[in-house]
Amino acid sequence: MTEHGHQHGTQAHSHGSAGHNHGAGVHRTRIAIALGITLAVFVFQVIGSIITGSLALLFDSAHVLTDAGGLVMALIAAWLAGKPTSDKRSWGFARAEVLAATAQAALLLGVGLFVLIEGIDRLINPSYVASNEMIVFGVIGLLGNVVSLLVLATGRKANFNMRAAFLEVLNDALGSVAVIVAAIIISTTGWVQADALVAMLIGMLILPRTVKLLWETINVLLESTPKGLDVAQLRDHLLGVPHVLEVHDLHVTQIATGLPVLTAHIVVEEECFHDGHAPQMLDQLQQCVAGHFDVSIEHSTFQLEPAKHTEHESGVHA
Repeated sequence: MTEHGHQHGTQAHSHGSAGHNHGAGVHRTRIAIALGITLAVFVFQVIGSIITGSLALLFDSAHVLTDAGGLVMALIAAWLAGKPTSDKRSWGFARAEVLAATAQAALLLGVGLFVLIEGIDRLINPSYVASNEMIVFGVIGLLGNVVSLLVLATGRKANFNMRAAFLEVLNDALGSVAVIVAAIIISTTGWVQADALVAMLIGMLILPRTVKLLWETINVLLESTPKGLDVAQLRDHLLGVPHVLEVHDLHVTQIATGLPVLTAHIVVEEECFHDGHAPQMLDQLQQCVAGHFDVSIEHSTFQLEPAKHTEHESGVHA
């Protein structure tokens, strides 16, 4: 009897050969370095805003501090993701990176929208900016951001958390570029509205990537089908395995980056339970979902059952 109390059923679970800790220590180190540089940039820009009286630098330093908060979330998430699994948390804290990335994306979205609103106000009500001094502190900020980007660049595709951290620093770098470009325009033409205009342009550039990341992480939290996997094709392929009569209660979700999971009830011919063929079918089914599709599912759980077993189930989900 299975754990669900279903008779004549056979269950198996494929764990996959790789562990859940995909270089978490390396990611923590990269994020920590980027956080240290970001905080140093913040201090320099606050000093610069005091010396120059520049509202643009003060605004950008607040922006940098907000992004530093996002990196702190990323660092905590990377630390949690490296913790082992337990009976209480069978997946450990693997989903911490998704939660942190969602929070960071939401934070970036808020900052981007604020930049657009503030930019409109500054276009209408321009204020004096010490442009020459702005260039100096803008370059200092940009150099720090470039170093952080180089640190995070090689790992930015590893998971949602690293992507969000990279976007945080990229956002800061674009902000520094905006400060420099606006300062040069103001210094050469005296047109102070350039500061607000360039800031708004940077906000419009960063928002689409932020919205995309936010949408992807929300889909994971809603347990949507992993991106790049067609469930209809998957079901048809399972139905093509010899002796399979029906597939139902098929669910494919994603715990974290690179960790898709699948569960399914497979109705098979009655003879499979009498001639010892069921274990071979489990091997076929698990090999199918692990190796046939672009999205490899190494964590799969199948329940094999005879056709008459469906009469005893409380509900069947397509």
